[in-house]
Amino acid sequence: MLIVQPITVLHFSDPGCPWAYSASPAFATLRWRYGAQLDWRLVLIGLTEEAQQYVDRGYTPGRQAQGYRAFARAWGMPFATAPKRRVSATSRACRAIVAARLEDPVLGDAAFRALQISQFTTTLLLDDDGDLAAALRRVDGLDAQAIVARIDDREVVRAYEADRALARTAEGSPTAFQGKAARSDGPVRYTAPSLIFERDGTRLEAGGFQPIEAYDVVIANIDPTLTRRPAPTDPMEALDEEPNGLVTAEVAEIMRDGNFPADREAAEEALIGAAARGEAVRMPVGDDAVWLAARYASAAERFLRASSVAAASGVLPPVAAS
Repeated sequence: MLIVQPITVLHFSDPGCPWAYSASPAFATLRWRYGAQLDWRLVLIGLTEEAQQYVDRGYTPGRQAQGYRAFARAWGMPFATAPKRRVSATSRACRAIVAARLEDPVLGDAAFRALQISQFTTTLLLDDDGDLAAALRRVDGLDAQAIVARIDDREVVRAYEADRALARTAEGSPTAFQGKAARSDGPVRYTAPSLIFERDGTRLEAGGFQPIEAYDVVIANIDPTLTRRPAPTDPMEALDEEPNGLVTAEVAEIMRDGNFPADREAAEEALIGAAARGEAVRMPVGDDAVWLAARYASAAERFLRASSVAAASGVLPPVAAS
């Protein structure tokens, strides 16, 4: 059996970026199509160290919540528009993800996902340790309190600073050439989300927010002999491979065939049918839901418990915990 060296994907991102969150359907599709042929490595940008940085740029809780509506309409990820009690920095959330990643990269990715969902579908804050713990309780196998307690550990801070430094090396890059880099705190940095594909000395960038077709072109030019799995016709095929679940827009994008737009209504109808047959579980988040295969029922129960804890603390609207 021929073993193919996977393509390394450096994924520059931040849990506080709505562009990165809105790219989730494209990334879910890449995981479906290429599986283990892509070796994902998350690099945390650290968009802000202090909330005042956002305040100085004119951000307010109301302005952020209003902006989420445009993202939801355009790309379909779930959002909640209840304004948060204040704006928040992303550094502590990034370091929580790094702490989880130091235990296991899989846990780091799951923590990133949990904090994205928390940021955009609840009123929890990314720089409040209690809120971070409440969001991270959704991650199976992760001790949320222990992770939050490690945010200021030297090892975690060192790894986080290494991520931040790597993210700020976009000067002269293809990403900068396309106008998709930024200079918000000194050096030119990659924006969230930016992907760099590397293998055997070949390095291709897809910087900033891109459509799924851009990533597909990059991968095809690195290795056209990879196995590219076709779109499933049954959403359960996709859910069976995602223990942490998928939202409706992600399922719709995975099921998209050819150049036609993703059919979110058809995907949701199929998901509802799967739930009615007891094959899937629907967990409300924001204005949509996370769907899980029924065999991951323990994850669904954990999701509900974490949501209930957050609702009881007064930082999550009870409807989102239903």
